Amino acid sequence: MRTVIAGLDVHVSHDDIAGRDVLLWHHGSPQTGAILPPVRAAADARGLVVVSVARPAYALSPRAPGRTVADVAAGLRPVLEALGVASVVSVGASGGGPHALACAVVMPDLVHRVVTFASPAPFDGSDEWFAGMQAPQALRAATEGEEARRRFAEMDEFDPDSFVDADYTALQGEWASLGADVGASAEYGDDGLVDDDLAFVRPWGFALAEVTASVLLVQGRRDRVIPPRHAELLAEALPTGTLELHPADGHVSVLRHLATVL
Repeated sequence: MRTVIAGLDVHVSHDDIAGRDVLLWHHGSPQTGAILPPVRAAADARGLVVVSVARPAYALSPRAPGRTVADVAAGLRPVLEALGVASVVSVGASGGGPHALACAVVMPDLVHRVVTFASPAPFDGSDEWFAGMQAPQALRAATEGEEARRRFAEMDEFDPDSFVDADYTALQGEWASLGADVGASAEYGDDGLVDDDLAFVRPWGFALAEVTASVLLVQGRRDRVIPPRHAELLAEALPTGTLELHPADGHVSVLRHLATVL
């Protein structure tokens, strides 16, 4: 089911959602917010309903200039209240990771667990934050402001070396739908991706110390998009954070562990 709630583009895997436990999926950057088949399969196996909401400026969700990570999470509360969900496991992949964490602070009454895959850590202003990224140029541009990030968007091209062999295997197999969804997101323009990058390098609007829910940080050691040091920084700052590091995985292939960590 696809609908509009509180002005946002919302996807729900089942119609009978009131009173149910939910996997709140926070998509990567860029995507459309559509529910990917492996996400639904993993949720179904745990008896969870998937709710996935396109962040502002993605798909049919209107742009919210200047949004913070916490702003996005706050915008999800009226969606979940309208759906009448009972509880939430907040799960975020890559650019969805910070938003998954924010939900635990904004909605502690609903979110009892958080799982992130390859999430960036808050920007600390240091050059070390970019260390290990194959292509950090977009995020570096974002630190200079919206105009600089938009200028970079005009010339930005994906660096194929950002993914390792395991990532390409995943994109040719179980996670082929992710690659297709990234492609589908192009028709909506760059605003969502630009606003995500700006939000990642400005204050998130909450402190990691405020996250009281259980947090599992799933990370590939070979990740060249969001390097393992980011997961380590998150684990150090989160009161209840646990790091699960997978030596053979990169940025996409780490998602193959979704079914086993819910």
